[in-house]
Amino acid sequence: MQKQYLESGKIVSTHGLRGEVRVQPWCDGPGFLLEFETFYMDGGKTSVEVEGARVHKNLLILKIAGVDDIDAAAALRGKVLYIDRKDAPMEEGEHFIQDLMGLRVLDADTGQEYGKLTDVLHTGANDVYELTGEQGEKKLVPAIPDVIIEIDIEGGAMRIRPLEGLFE
Repeated sequence: MQKQYLESGKIVSTHGLRGEVRVQPWCDGPGFLLEFETFYMDGGKTSVEVEGARVHKNLLILKIAGVDDIDAAAALRGKVLYIDRKDAPMEEGEHFIQDLMGLRVLDADTGQEYGKLTDVLHTGANDVYELTGEQGEKKLVPAIPDVIIEIDIEGGAMRIRPLEGLFE
């Protein structure tokens, strides 16, 4: 089952004296988070309204309603911010990383299971999926259309066609 609230970043420090916080994004980038008017904390239990947001280097600078000084901002350090899935519509073929984690990875032709998807690495050119087998062995798979044949979130599986020599 897909989670309603998705981890999107973490408040890592204060910014200035007027209650702004710096957020380390856990998504495609800080620009993605500019679209949201509401974030959630405590696993989705507490909503916070955004008064202002901007990108600074690789971080999001966020002004949360009711957080008006450095002391109130400092009290939020370490808090994880969540977004509501319904506030972030996805295009066809796009998936949240949290939905991919734990998928069984199967050979599209033979059905052989390679393991479970345990991490997504952002390399710049394309993402790379880390698979972990039953014995703990790690395999890396490029997240490109030639390799990733099907992603079935509801079925809990990803079907791949490994490039020749990929697992040798």
